[in-house]
Amino acid sequence: MNGQILSVAGKRIVLLTASASRLGGGVAEAVIAHARMLRGLGAEPVVLALDDEHGEEDRPRYGDVPLRLVGVQGPRRFGYSRSFRRNLDALDPDLVHLHGIWMYPSKAALDWRRRTRKPLVISPHGMLAPWITARGRLQKAVARALYERSGWREASVMHALTGAEAKDIASESGRTDSAVIPNAAPVMPRGADFRPPMVLYLGRIHPKKNLGALLGGWDMADKPDSARLVIAGWGAPEDVAQLEKRVAASPDGEFVGPVHGQAKKALVGEARFMVLPSLSEGLPMAILEAWAAGTPALMSEECNLPAGFTARAAIHCGTDASRIAASLTKALAIPVATWRKMSQAATGLAQGPFAPEVVAQEWAALYARLMENA
Repeated sequence: MNGQILSVAGKRIVLLTASASRLGGGVAEAVIAHARMLRGLGAEPVVLALDDEHGEEDRPRYGDVPLRLVGVQGPRRFGYSRSFRRNLDALDPDLVHLHGIWMYPSKAALDWRRRTRKPLVISPHGMLAPWITARGRLQKAVARALYERSGWREASVMHALTGAEAKDIASESGRTDSAVIPNAAPVMPRGADFRPPMVLYLGRIHPKKNLGALLGGWDMADKPDSARLVIAGWGAPEDVAQLEKRVAASPDGEFVGPVHGQAKKALVGEARFMVLPSLSEGLPMAILEAWAAGTPALMSEECNLPAGFTARAAIHCGTDASRIAASLTKALAIPVATWRKMSQAATGLAQGPFAPEVVAQEWAALYARLMENA
């Protein structure tokens, strides 16, 4: 081990987030991966999050990383908890890393920073993208005025997943010094050498994921008779109900609900392609999971993973139904040899720039610098 890794060993790092369960979507997935990474570096991570209806159910996913769930007083959309301060003070962290913004954990993180002057890292996780900031304008305006702008200004560092997100952060906060570190690809079993024509969507059921256009494109695409579109995920009851109604009207479409653990790994490894025609992303874990399993992607530019297109591990699918249909038609007609090259390129990305050990080194160096300069 080098000095960078040793410098975070034994340091208590609290990962603060609004939801540690499946309701947190990709942010929660990133927190789980980040906590495990910190454990591997010899640090002492603790996840502190607002409790919700799936909090205890999803606790086992954190393994031996301590997870503290605190109750919410008042509206969930704000997420106030009087227990945040008490927990942060009791934990006495060396550094706090806030994952996600726009809710009370942002205020709790800012207050802790002001009390202790210890390092605070803020990861917006794509929540400063224009598609996101255009929604719920009143709530976000209040949050900006009361605590968000102060938090962005006073944080030790703002973290961006991509160069595109760094530009969004600069536009909103005025800070041009964001640390750009991607999510790491998880360790996944490699799928079969070639797979049946199953296309998989995996993630939150939410309007920004653009699943209506995906289903429209699927209906329009010219595809093999055995082709299937499998949608796996979770979301607000009204969004799930709308999706289920739409899937029922789509030939060869199937909604299987949330999948986790070994079931998720198996499903990703069975897919010929992962599809994500999203309207807005930070850096989607589903694509990294797919690449780790050797599964190429159909994705929009809004996924902020241009390396996938450059390496030919992904195909542009756009965001409108007609372009999605064209990309599906093209993808499902690709010869076996070409698909295998795409699969190898996907694995190369997961084991290269997005490899866990590469990303861990970047975080170790950043955390060490912040704590040494505190």
